[in-house]
Amino acid sequence: MVASQHLKQASPTAPSSVGSGVADTVSGVIADIRTRGDVAVREYSEKFDRWSPENFRLSAEDIERIVATVPEAVITDITTVQASVRRFAQHQRDSMTDFEVEMSPGVHLGQKNIPVSAVGAYVPGGRYPLVASAHMTVVTAKVAGVESVAACTPPIRGEIPAATIAAMHLAGADDIYVLGGVQAVAAMAVGTETVRPVNLLVGPGNAYVAEAKRQLFGSVGIDLFAGPTETLVVADEFADPFVVAVDLLSQAEHGPDSPAILVTSSAEVGRAALEHIDRLLVDMPTKDFAGPAWRDHGQVIVTENLEDAYRVADSFASEHVQILTAEPRRALETMRNFGALFLGEGTCVSYGDKVIGTNHTLPTRGAARYTGGLWVGKYLKTVTYQEVTDQAASAALGELCGRAARVEFFEGHARSGDVRAAKYAGAELPWAPEQYRAVAR
Repeated sequence: MVASQHLKQASPTAPSSVGSGVADTVSGVIADIRTRGDVAVREYSEKFDRWSPENFRLSAEDIERIVATVPEAVITDITTVQASVRRFAQHQRDSMTDFEVEMSPGVHLGQKNIPVSAVGAYVPGGRYPLVASAHMTVVTAKVAGVESVAACTPPIRGEIPAATIAAMHLAGADDIYVLGGVQAVAAMAVGTETVRPVNLLVGPGNAYVAEAKRQLFGSVGIDLFAGPTETLVVADEFADPFVVAVDLLSQAEHGPDSPAILVTSSAEVGRAALEHIDRLLVDMPTKDFAGPAWRDHGQVIVTENLEDAYRVADSFASEHVQILTAEPRRALETMRNFGALFLGEGTCVSYGDKVIGTNHTLPTRGAARYTGGLWVGKYLKTVTYQEVTDQAASAALGELCGRAARVEFFEGHARSGDVRAAKYAGAELPWAPEQYRAVAR
């Protein structure tokens, strides 16, 4: 047990951002879209987003016209960031090699990485256009070799989010839809008269989108079970409390239920960070999200030493973990449970969210204990193949298979091995009809 002191605790009765009827609402929408297709999609888009254009899918001419409205500086920034995402994803892809090995004479085993055929990428909008999500989902899918990527994003206050459309297009999306929410995710998953079904759904979203992905999982794959954005800072006595405060609030603005946690070996740094946060929140433009998030879900924990701080941080398994210490790379050796690690004052979580090149779709709600985030490998099916070309080797495997299968009372499996032992090495087949017993002769 690590001894620690709370300078600030999360509220034990923090309100949920969404009511308990989410699952029922989502299941109803999905079932309706399965039954009525495009008609249901249009009705829900009108109901939830007040959006019902003639076509949700943008034509090439539509895309060209919309992209032309985006300032050149924004296009330049998008292409710069996407180049970084693409380069890092390519390094990931290059690390995954197909191979074949001859385990013993005539016994060949191999592994191949095959891209998923069709992916649906959801790029959130709602209050703010989350342009960077297009980079993370679409670019990475294309690097993996996915043939068809459909990308959906909702209108924002009745307008097409031009920068997001530009990002989707430049990332390589094959189909772009201005369509949001559960209706977008469900349409991509089940398919409609005008939306081709996909094999894998990726991308973040609100609680309704996350629940839709959860319910659709199985009929399609998904990247992660998503929850509210989380951030955790580990700081020692050398950390700048002002930087700590700014970085915690930078992630709290994602939503009113986003945990922001400081674990520090210095009570002085913890107290100073608390004071800075209180001052910064007064005129922060996104304080309507950041304020409740910090009030209800913010924590400041003081530990006896830095090693204890790392252990406490590991127990949270936070989505983002930022290390503001004199020797930040110690965390690489010490910590095990995190979605992404941000080392040193020169690095911040916002870089990972927006510009640096690693993927920002990461595990939340403790899932970092068993998985990492979205990466190029998520779009690949790692499959195996086998070939036995030597008859003696097949006969030996057949005899072994017969014995192993009968231990488990799998007689059918055993007989598949028996046939090969008989055919290639003259073994008896006492269980077979008379005309097949001498199969090897």
